[in-house]
Formats: sequence, C-alpha cells, structure tokens
Amino acid sequence: MLALNRLVSEGDAMGILEYAREFHGHVCPYLALGIRASLIAMEELGVGRLDCSGSVDESILAVVEVNSCFTDGVQVATGCTLGNNSLIYLDLGKTALTLVKRSSWEGVRVYADAERLRKYYPPGVMELFSRVVRERKGTEEEREHLWELWEEMAHVMLDLPRKEFKIERVKVPPVEQAPIVESVRCSKCGELVMSTRTVYINDEPFCLRCAGEAYRAVVGRGIVKVQPRGC
Repeated sequence: MLALNRLVSEGDAMGILEYAREFHGHVCPYLALGIRASLIAMEELGVGRLDCSGSVDESILAVVEVNSCFTDGVQVATGCTLGNNSLIYLDLGKTALTLVKRSSWEGVRVYADAERLRKYYPPGVMELFSRVVRERKGTEEEREHLWELWEEMAHVMLDLPRKEFKIERVKVPPVEQAPIVESVRCSKCGELVMSTRTVYINDEPFCLRCAGEAYRAVVGRGIVKVQPRGC
C-alpha cells in the first residue's frame, strides 16, 4: 500500500479511486464522495493516510455515520478500517465523516448533503438508478448505461468544491483502544470465541449463538438485533 499512501499524500484523487474500485467492486458517486471527504478532512487535520505504526496504534480514527459506498471510500483513502480498529461506525444514517487524532481528540467532521449534490446529477439518472438498483428491473443496456453515468459522476464528486460540504472542527470524547482478550472454546460447537462474547451456563462457556442469546449485526439498513436459532 506504499503506492496508495503516496497517492494520498499527493492528493491524487483519481489514483485513489482506482484502488477503491478494486476494493469496493465498482465505481459510483458516493464511493468517490467518501474519498473527497477524506482528503478534505486529512488536509484540515494535517494528517496523512495511516501507515503501519499508525494503524497498530490506532493513532487516527475515522468515525462514519452511514454504512454505504461512502464508507468504503473513507476506508481506502484514510487507511482506517473496521479490521484495524480505526474505523468507528455510528448508525445515524448521515453521509458524514469525522477524522480525529487520538493524541488530542481534536477532529474534523465533513458532512455531504445529498439534496445539494443533486444539481451535479445528469437528467434522468435517478429514475434509471431506481429501475436498475432499487427495483432490480433494468435491462442489460440500462445497467451498462447507469455504470457509465456512475463513473462520470464519480469523477465529478472527486472535484467537488469545498463549499459543497459542511466542515467543522469538533472535540471527540475519548475512545478506548481495542482490547486484547483471551479466547475460550464453546462447550457446544467447539469453536473458539472471544471471552467477552461468551455466556456461562452451569459454569460452562457457550458462544452467543449456541446459548441462544441475541447479538447484533450490521446489515444494509444498519445495526440490527439477531435472535439465533442455536448451533
């Protein structure tokens, strides 16, 4: 990822978008919007993309408020990901990113308003999007046309003027670093599970699924509670 770090340091949004294409699976406006918001936040905060030591120390945190294409753009551009514990997801449903320094808890929040951005959309694209993506009824020709328009719109999003964003300095409450916990073996399924995600029944450890306990999952509509049926 050294090349990607260099692209970020140079502000090469188009180059970052190509990495994001591979990561996300396709190019779309909100993927690019996540990149643009990230570059603005990093410039405002005076930080670069997380490197090796930074990702281990969780020195920079990205707080996103939506689980959409926008968030994948943020992960690629900032290097803050769910797996390296530098990405925090708030289930608020807003297209917003807060980038924060763990050393001072000073941060920058960048918000994009979907209604304001509609003026950049070509005529008819939202109707096409509804047919192809929302209703799953589009023809192959319509699908291909939408992807072409999406690519064009993504390039526009990469160059959005700063005035189209709400940019504000914020103070973020301290967030604990990810703890390192032991694993124990579930007495029913035999699989290892984090000790913080076990339930003891008659002094024996069980994973939440085998214990029949509810747990939470992130799906398309946000964070939901799942009631397991058992192992």
